[in-house]
Amino acid sequence: MTYEPVIGLEVHIQLKTQSKMFCRSKNAEADRPNVHICEVCTGQPGALPIINREAVRKAVMVGLALNCQVAEYSKFDRKNYFYPDLPKGYQISQFDMPINGKGIMELVVNGETRKIGITRAHLEEDAGKLVHPSGANYSLVDYNRAGTPLLEIVSEPDIRSAEEAKQYLQELQNMMRYLGVSDADMEKGHLRCDANISLRKIGENGFPLYKVEVKNMNSFKAVANAIDYEIKRQSELLDEDKIPDKETRGWVDDKGITVSQRSKEESQDYRYFPEPDLPLMHFTKDWVEKLKRELPELPKVRKERFIKEYKIRENDAQILVSNKELSEYFEQVMSELAEWTKPEMTITAQPVVSSILGIFSAAINMAKISAKESKVKPENFAEWIKLIQEGKVSNLAAKDVFSMMFKTGEDPHVILDSLGLHQVSDEGAILDAVKKVIAANPKGVEDAKTKGEKSFGFLVGQTMKELKGKGNPQKINEILKKELDL
Repeated sequence: MTYEPVIGLEVHIQLKTQSKMFCRSKNAEADRPNVHICEVCTGQPGALPIINREAVRKAVMVGLALNCQVAEYSKFDRKNYFYPDLPKGYQISQFDMPINGKGIMELVVNGETRKIGITRAHLEEDAGKLVHPSGANYSLVDYNRAGTPLLEIVSEPDIRSAEEAKQYLQELQNMMRYLGVSDADMEKGHLRCDANISLRKIGENGFPLYKVEVKNMNSFKAVANAIDYEIKRQSELLDEDKIPDKETRGWVDDKGITVSQRSKEESQDYRYFPEPDLPLMHFTKDWVEKLKRELPELPKVRKERFIKEYKIRENDAQILVSNKELSEYFEQVMSELAEWTKPEMTITAQPVVSSILGIFSAAINMAKISAKESKVKPENFAEWIKLIQEGKVSNLAAKDVFSMMFKTGEDPHVILDSLGLHQVSDEGAILDAVKKVIAANPKGVEDAKTKGEKSFGFLVGQTMKELKGKGNPQKINEILKKELDL
């Protein structure tokens, strides 16, 4: 490629609050249109807005997590445009005095640390939603979403690939969940993204004279695919000495293309002016510092702690912390194990991580549920791990026990008893089985002594068969070698 992508993302995060941004209407999903509405969010004459304090607090929390400069003074503005789902004919947003200014986010992409600048993170209200009945020549408007608090996070044009953009969004989503400010579910519209994409020749500095905005992307995959499509489309135009139009385009997911929607607006097109019905906000240094101290542990810090405290692999720690609920489940399991472990024993976390990222994650992904929704509670998972480590159940039988735990939520001891899958570790019972196998297989004994490991494995298998598959393999190996003087 002779061109380098210059990409900036505008991400809208729907904040979790009891009420909407500027009124007391409920901020929640609804099974019917136009039920969570009032005079303010539907733009009735004479209705006055009030600022949602909790939305402001959560916006500042995000700003602090993104290393933004939190403004001492901030205000709201009217952004004027006309669309059927915007009942007032303008949106209350922020223009020149946003709550959060410059910030930065660090990403590790293909082993390389990348720093993505944050231009601003400001508050605004959401618009309603247009509904297009199938086969009808009209549209309907649902105002349930109108007035919902949105935090718009605008990145600097520092992103250089579709993969970087995807990872940036995933990191943002995870951060919002750790902060508890949003569910950030892209498929449900809690997190929405517009991408600004342009190209310049490799080695050039500065920014291209044009910029294409792409909308209508409702998944991380769609964002990556749309960016890749635009890079290809714009490259072909530039190769023909044509400058791509400065426009807004929409992503058509089922066709895998972008289509032109309208020319790109500039800030002057919105005729911003200060919102006259809302006061100037003042954030004192003491209040901001107090909020900073109250921030929860964020993914990057948790990852570093997991590696240091539990001595687990870096890649495993990254996968764990990329899912808040899964990382919390892991810690709960480790806590349960710590309570049961004798002082002279040490807990090795890596087998626990491997099981959580393996059999447990596979099961919840197949069932399309979260770790918290699983019937396998952390204390039962810890007990299951303990049974394996103590040799009371074989690895093969442990899978059957887990499968039953996942279906019923029963205690693993109860399942082990009901299925009769207890592993035989009693040395006397194993010795009896070994002697029977040696007596019945003189040629096998001779081969084990002369031909080595493969023939020895035959005797191990015969002993396991004698014990009906319940023998402890480690014990069988030890006793067989002792009896054969190997």
